[in-house]
Amino acid sequence: MPEKQKEKFASVISVLPDSAGVYQFFNQLNEIIYVGKAKNLKKRVSSYFTKDRFDNNKLKVLVSKINRIEYIVVESESDALLLENNLIKKHQPRYNILLKDDKTFPWICVKNEPFPRVFYTRSIVNDGSRYFGPYTSVYMVKVLLDLVKQLYPLRNCNLNLTEQNIRQKKFKPCLEYHIGNCKAPCIALQSSEDYNNSIEYIKQILKGNIHQLIHYLNNIMLKYSSEFKFEDAQVIKNKIEILEKYKSKSTIVNPGLTNIDVFSILDDKNAAYVNFLKVNDGIIIQAHTLEIKKKLDESINDMLIMAIIEIRNRFSSNAKEIIVPFEIDFKIEQVKFTVPQKGDKKALLDLSGRNLKYYRLEKQKKSEKKKEKHSGKRVLELLKKELNLNVLPEHIECFDNSNIQGTNPVAACVVFKNGKPSTKDYRHYNIKTVEGPNDFASMEEVVFRRYKRLLDENMGLPQLIVIDGGKGQLNAALKSLEKLQIKTNVSIIGIAKRLEEIFFPNDPVPIYLDKNSESLKIIQHIRNEAHRFGIKFHRNKRSGNFIKSELENIPGIGEKTIEQLLTKYKTIKKIRTLSPDELSSEIGSVKSKLMLEYFNKI
Repeated sequence: MPEKQKEKFASVISVLPDSAGVYQFFNQLNEIIYVGKAKNLKKRVSSYFTKDRFDNNKLKVLVSKINRIEYIVVESESDALLLENNLIKKHQPRYNILLKDDKTFPWICVKNEPFPRVFYTRSIVNDGSRYFGPYTSVYMVKVLLDLVKQLYPLRNCNLNLTEQNIRQKKFKPCLEYHIGNCKAPCIALQSSEDYNNSIEYIKQILKGNIHQLIHYLNNIMLKYSSEFKFEDAQVIKNKIEILEKYKSKSTIVNPGLTNIDVFSILDDKNAAYVNFLKVNDGIIIQAHTLEIKKKLDESINDMLIMAIIEIRNRFSSNAKEIIVPFEIDFKIEQVKFTVPQKGDKKALLDLSGRNLKYYRLEKQKKSEKKKEKHSGKRVLELLKKELNLNVLPEHIECFDNSNIQGTNPVAACVVFKNGKPSTKDYRHYNIKTVEGPNDFASMEEVVFRRYKRLLDENMGLPQLIVIDGGKGQLNAALKSLEKLQIKTNVSIIGIAKRLEEIFFPNDPVPIYLDKNSESLKIIQHIRNEAHRFGIKFHRNKRSGNFIKSELENIPGIGEKTIEQLLTKYKTIKKIRTLSPDELSSEIGSVKSKLMLEYFNKI
């Protein structure tokens, strides 16, 4: 097949120019399946049809699908890269690498209007306003806007503050003026010149020129001091301190490093990651990581070049120096590429590399969580199939009774959502209407109370109810579902401990799931969790009753006093350690004396 393709396109290749350009491969449906750039179009396109390239299976498939070739000649390789990047984003050809973060980033807008507003936006309007960014973090945008707000009170209203409107006194000052967040230019309390000076300072901050701005403000502060304008000098000093504080929180490198882009790349089997750092006045003012999905075993050199073009274009970078981890076969006019071996630039490159490793680790963790989630859904699908359920049991509830020789009967309800325990939805129940050890009646009471409450509060019912017990407990639970008229709304099963038998309503014969079945394991998990939760509650209740009954043996000590002490100190041991004064301050001197006499006797 590749040989036939070579013969088919021989005439096309023979007339290709030896110039820089972009080529496009089309399939039989006239769809663009690949876009590439080249220093020399003839050499590059003809290379797809050489025998050594046929050893690459992915390339072999691509070449076999080519039905037509088109090309565009450009002035330089740099132009070819830009055009290639734009065509890939527009057409998203199947066999091109995929840049996986083409999302809308936040910007800071300085509005083109009288007394300009400064605000955060995700959309750019071509109205003459100045936009700074894009920023990869909304948090960073908020930090900068908070800094601006601290330094320069600006308006945030959308009033049309023309000279004529202000002169005609069309506006009144709002709350922002009264609380000190605005100097009220709307009523001419702040001049346009003063306001626009603030805007120029803000632009310097947003450009990352913190060092230059601090130097400039220092000169103004000294000037005010020399003129004995100490209050004005103090205002400027406060601004400098805020800027210094902000600067100290930023990642500082050598202050001599100005307007530099840093790129590092990490190559994995199916993807590559490129990190970008923007450095100005020794401060990292932007950072971003781009993921590249590989399609045709692209070289690390080609992927880095494409990422550099894409990121510089996206972030409107005009840096005259680009730091890279290795020599690349690419040039940008009036831009210097540096591969540092030591010093501050190497430290920047290492920092960029560390960012990449953390980014990949985060991606891997997210991927594992996603797989875990899909695994949980797969088990629920299996459970649905093996129990012959009508719907996927994303919400399962299990009930268990707990009593020892009929004392302190309690019950527990545990909830699993998407195959995982939802502990915030667990519930304990004290048995209220049943006398003595009657598991069936206790189960009937608890199931009724649980679903009566859910129905009254318009809460969603589970898709599956699991009863810890055999036919007797299952039938008791069914009585409650029938009373509430929800028997047909939910599925219910019982699981008997001895042989792990699964009982269904109206079926005397249980089923036995395979001992290694994932379905059985999730049922056992929820049953064991209900048992654990119920036993814990039962143990705590017995312990509390023992303490309470012992304190009730003290003549003259009533129930309210006992509750008061146990609420605060929890155990008799702690109550015993109280001094006479401490005990007296809690329950009074008379009761304190009675209790101490009792403790001294035993």
